[in-house]
Amino acid sequence: MRRADRLFEIIQLLRRKDLVRARDLAEELEVSERTIYRDIQDLMTSGVPIEGEAGVGYVLKAGFDLPPLMLKESEIEALILGARIVESWADPELANAASDVIAKVEAVLPDRLRTYMAEVALLAPSEHFMEPITFELADLRRAIRERHVLSFGYRDAAGDVTERTVRPLSLAYFGPVWLLAAWCDLRENFRTFRLDRISNFALGEHKFRNEPGKTLHDFLKREDTWRRGRDSDQKVLDA
Repeated sequence: MRRADRLFEIIQLLRRKDLVRARDLAEELEVSERTIYRDIQDLMTSGVPIEGEAGVGYVLKAGFDLPPLMLKESEIEALILGARIVESWADPELANAASDVIAKVEAVLPDRLRTYMAEVALLAPSEHFMEPITFELADLRRAIRERHVLSFGYRDAAGDVTERTVRPLSLAYFGPVWLLAAWCDLRENFRTFRLDRISNFALGEHKFRNEPGKTLHDFLKREDTWRRGRDSDQKVLDA
């Protein structure tokens, strides 16, 4: 890897986490920790707002950005495929946003890569089956983004309907079903809801604040703990 590419990758890795150790950077980039210390110092000297020290870790201060850089072919392919999947499976607002992103990237690419971008042979089918949703997915995304409390009727697998008030946390797509992860006031716990089983969807005016034990981080940590426990049980059964 060229040194310029390595410096860029260091910045990208720092963007992804709150605190990154030199040891982790060295393992990821397959260089020595001494090389990482030298690269970090050079980045700091050149004005990149990195804070931290050897043995503790490094943090990239919020708000830092890089000028546009050249994309590799594999990065273009990832961008195109992701955008085409969004165009095919997401709501119209998000689909239009994906198209706009592609247009903006095309505008700044050199002719060779723009031609390559137009010929990427990675497709997402426009004809597919998805369980029908009776409300606007864009409204749900807004609720997650702005932390609006939601209320709706929910039909379980047996057909029974209960009224729910929830704190929406995340959306996930498991074709042909969209799932909402949320903190449910009725169950006083995390729950996942199939969007095709939701009725009388209402975006509340009340907004919620993150509380310990009720956040997306807490939900993901619980799911990870459950998954590790399930895998451990399976290993015992397989032994």
